[in-house]
Amino acid sequence: MGTKIEYVDTTHLYATKYIRNSKAIAVLWAIFTICYAIIGIVAFVTPEWVGDPDNESAGRLGLWQMCQRDEIFDNCKRRWETILTVPTFSFQLATFFMVAAVALALLTICFLVFLIFMKSTRVFHICGWMQIISAICMIVACAAFPFGWNSDDFRKICGPDANRFELGLCGIRWAYPLAIIGCVDGVILATLAFILATRHVRLQPDPLYQSSLYKGELQSIKKKGKTLTLQIHTIIPSLYAR
Repeated sequence: MGTKIEYVDTTHLYATKYIRNSKAIAVLWAIFTICYAIIGIVAFVTPEWVGDPDNESAGRLGLWQMCQRDEIFDNCKRRWETILTVPTFSFQLATFFMVAAVALALLTICFLVFLIFMKSTRVFHICGWMQIISAICMIVACAAFPFGWNSDDFRKICGPDANRFELGLCGIRWAYPLAIIGCVDGVILATLAFILATRHVRLQPDPLYQSSLYKGELQSIKKKGKTLTLQIHTIIPSLYAR
């Protein structure tokens, strides 16, 4: 009997420890979700995808911007109001999917508020789907970007030898690897969200066999008490008879 009670207590403590660890992992997941959104925003707004990695005064290109440095300031060809007029279809496709990836990442952060009103398993499921779609959009953006390297705008910066998957005089700058890191980060975060959703544990009440065990013990004690009472009632009259 003592062994069974000890086993139940150990299981209960293990479940409590597991819940605490899952909460800590959920907090880390939320922090890295915010970092993932920041990575997407930085990669989208900066023109540091392709350019001369050794010469800061050379031209630089991003998804929707083409910048050349003058003596002091950067002279960028496109502004926010002309973001929809990107001439190359590959750059348009990459820009569209990058916007979708960033929007879904921000929507995931906003959806974390629903942890107060909804079940955490459902919230993690929804956030996991949004993150995996966001990661796929970012992967498509990174994959579509090299197909526009044969455009006239790209060759103005990187020379006439530039072609699809051929940079010509340019090189990969820091924003393109940052976007690739964001793709990997999005897939990992989505996987972690699904794990948190499917392996969420709650503290359960005491098992049924435990309560039934106590009931059985009480019934046996009552039966023993009745037996002792009957024995006492039968012994006392016999003593008086003697």
